[in-house]
Amino acid sequence: MKSLWLSVLFPALAAAAPVLELPVRDGEQLTYRVAWGVFGNAGEIKIVGTAETNDGTPFLGITTFTSTRGVLRRLFPFEAQGESIFDLRTNQMTVHTESSSSSKKKTNISLEFDYAKSTMRFTDFVNSEKSQMLPLPPGNPNDLISSLVQTRTWNLKPGEKRDLNVLFERDLYELTIHALRYEKVTTPLGTFNTLLYEPRMERTPPKGMFKRGSAVHVWISQDGQRLPIRFEVEFKFGAGVASLIKYVPPTALEDAAAVGAALAKPASD
Repeated sequence: MKSLWLSVLFPALAAAAPVLELPVRDGEQLTYRVAWGVFGNAGEIKIVGTAETNDGTPFLGITTFTSTRGVLRRLFPFEAQGESIFDLRTNQMTVHTESSSSSKKKTNISLEFDYAKSTMRFTDFVNSEKSQMLPLPPGNPNDLISSLVQTRTWNLKPGEKRDLNVLFERDLYELTIHALRYEKVTTPLGTFNTLLYEPRMERTPPKGMFKRGSAVHVWISQDGQRLPIRFEVEFKFGAGVASLIKYVPPTALEDAAAVGAALAKPASD
């Protein structure tokens, strides 16, 4: 998970709110081609939403698959998978898992959230000595890529902003997402009018990639689907750009929205 742009563009959302703001819905799929410098086909990211029921409780699983492609795959073979499970009665993330494999390193972790006790259990299946119980700060934890995709559900205008808590493995980053400006963006799927968002670490002293001067952007189409058309992660030595190349809409969109509203209502009483 430390492979340049792959360590950033990788998954795990929680918001006890009466209106669902999940980044992806049941049956929805988004596939991205990643370019890095001279490597036009450096990797692929695929995000898939799947609804399930466990002992009568409805859940939504959001799975992200990440891998290198083309020439870069021969130089740096990498595969990763992340999954976030959301309880649709409360819209809270209950479990997040990540695993990855490269020529030099393997990772396998999980996070389990207990909102009543304000704790999260971090388990490292490769380095068990790192496993521990951690405090869960107030707010709604989410992973970076899900946070970026979630901006499609917002209705911000340029100059407006919104706070989010973002998880990088077991570390929590307090980010503020700024809506910057409208831009036209062309991808293999066509040209879109988009709103550009940028997360910044300004509520607390910057750390990690933000302390090193890196920047993250996402472009959200301003049509009915509000698709995250493009992601970009800028480093001092280059930028990784993920462009949407394939989109599968959610299953029974109107029915899913109605069910989600009905499920959320008891939790808000």
